[in-house]
Parts: sequence; structure tokens; C-alpha cells
Amino acid sequence: MGLTNHTMVTHFILRGIPNTDGLQTILFFTFLAFYLCTLLGNLLILSAVLGDPRLHTPMYFILCYLAVVDLGWSSIITPKLLDILWANNRTISLGGCMAQLFFFLFVATTEGLLCMVMAFDRYVAICHPLRYLLIMNRRVCTLLAAGTWIASSFHATILTSLTFTLPYCGSNVVDSFFCDIFPVAKLACVDTYILETMTFTNIGVLPMTCLTLILASYVRIVYCILKMNAGEGRRKVASTCASHLAVVTLFFGPCTLIYTQPQQSKMLVTPMNIFGNVVTPMLNPLIYTLRNKEVKAALRKLSRGQISAC
Repeated sequence: MGLTNHTMVTHFILRGIPNTDGLQTILFFTFLAFYLCTLLGNLLILSAVLGDPRLHTPMYFILCYLAVVDLGWSSIITPKLLDILWANNRTISLGGCMAQLFFFLFVATTEGLLCMVMAFDRYVAICHPLRYLLIMNRRVCTLLAAGTWIASSFHATILTSLTFTLPYCGSNVVDSFFCDIFPVAKLACVDTYILETMTFTNIGVLPMTCLTLILASYVRIVYCILKMNAGEGRRKVASTCASHLAVVTLFFGPCTLIYTQPQQSKMLVTPMNIFGNVVTPMLNPLIYTLRNKEVKAALRKLSRGQISAC
């Protein structure tokens, strides 16, 4: 088969959110509000935990880690979405698309692994309370955090490299509001079956593995809760676990729907992407703040300190 001359793609055009003509201004201020609330909520969590010595424990160390990841997640996608809605600037360079995909995969993988670490932390705290500080010591927490960063970097590098080593020489219109694997890979000039198989294996199997380990942890946790005698202790444990399960559901729900069924309709993919990438990072600090007395007390202490300083 003879070679055909093509013009190589140097930039991509993001299609944005479909069927929103005339709604750009409303959506811009809506997503801007989400983004500002995400920044404010996660920064407050960080300030409260770092500023209160009583919260310098493994559980809140992981909570701070989650806040940092959510800050990064929202800042990777939302600013470009706001640019599309306000200035109709849909163009993104090849390098910009690569960077957005890499960091998106990086923070998404980190959050999935972090949910697994949080489940392990709750398992140790509830099932082995007397050994909790011995098992979840500073060194272990640091190793777990570093491990999630390393694993996420490795995972994101592989998938981003596979995606952008494909030749792009035809259409450059990405059928999404950000550079994601499936919308970008569909534009390649060659068969992407191997890439799609690798992507499904890495993105579909990895979350399922994390989710299986999380469920296994909670089977043990439920068993330990049922053995408890004190009703107040049960309620406190159940409240803490409910917050974590809500975060797990918000992350793995959209992820499972999108990446295990890449050929599903656009009517489902776009809302799930918006919810998972724009709304979820805003909800996580609310979930932990509203259900956690220690964090609320630290926030009140922080606000009183700021008022006194003023």
C-alpha cells in the first residue's frame, strides 16, 4: 500500500460541551463558582489540619493529601473549560494536550490509589486500634504517599506516551471539553485497537482492583463494627466510614461508567465527565467538613484566630 502525504497535526480543537448554544455565560459563571468553591474548600481543609496540632494524625495527613490532589484535579481541566465558555477559545496545542492528558491521568490515578490507602487506614484504625499509631507511623504514611505518586507517574507516562506516539494527520477536533484518551485516540490515522485494549486494561482494571481491595477492607470493618458493644463508638466509626465511602462512590462511579464502556453515548459521557472532573473535587471537602467534628472545630478555631488578628 502506497504512502499518502498528510499534514501532521500541531494543535487540537476541543469541541466543548455539546448542545449549549446560548448558555455559555450561565455555564461559565456556574463552573467558575464550582472552581472557586473547590479552591476555597480544599485550602480551608489544608489550613485547618496544618494549623491544629490535634489533627496531626495519619488520618488527617491523608485528608490533606486528598485536598492537594483535588486542587490539582480541578486546576487541570476547569480553567480551559472556562476559557472555552467565555472566550470561545477551543484551540489547544499538541504539547498542551499532552500535558493535560498526563496530569489528568496522574491525579485521577493518585485519587484512586488514595481511596485505597484511606480504606486501609480506616481498617487499621477500627480493627487494630491499639496498634494504629504503631502501624500507621510517619514513615509508613510517607512511603504510602510516595508510592501513590510514583505509581501514578508511571501509569500516566505509559498511557500518554502510547497515545501521542500514534500519528495524527487528519481531523484535529477532539469530541470533548478536555484531552482524554479515547476522544484523542479516535483522531489517529491508524488502527487504535491496541491502544484501546491497553487503555481499558490500565484504566478499567486498575480502578476495579482498587475497588475490590476497598470492599475487602470494608467487609472486615463491618465485621469489627458488629462486634462493638458501645453504641456511641459504633456511630462515630460509621460516620467516619460513611464519609470515605461517599468519596469512593463519587470517584469510582463516573470512572467506571466512562472507562469501562468507551463506546457509550455522548449523552452519558459528557455529564459524567463534568460531574467527575468539575463537581467531585468541590464535594470532597464538604463531605469531610460537614461530617467531621474535629475538622469543624479546627475551622472555627482558624476563623477566630483570623478575626483576632484583624
